[in-house]
Amino acid sequence: MKIIEFKRQTKNKKYYSQKMGMLNAKVTSIKKYILGIPVKTLHTYRETYYGQIKNCEDCKLYA
Repeated sequence: MKIIEFKRQTKNKKYYSQKMGMLNAKVTSIKKYILGIPVKTLHTYRETYYGQIKNCEDCKLYA
């Protein structure tokens, strides 16, 4: 078992765009684990409808 690990997890989440309405996107988050316990989320990004990669802080996400 490693002491410090970094893992990526991808989930499908819904988000709202004023131009296109409700959309589903794959949201990937990179988390830091110490002894198997998640400590901190380092970065969260999503793939847009057109295939571009964007930071999730730029959009309104709804679970």
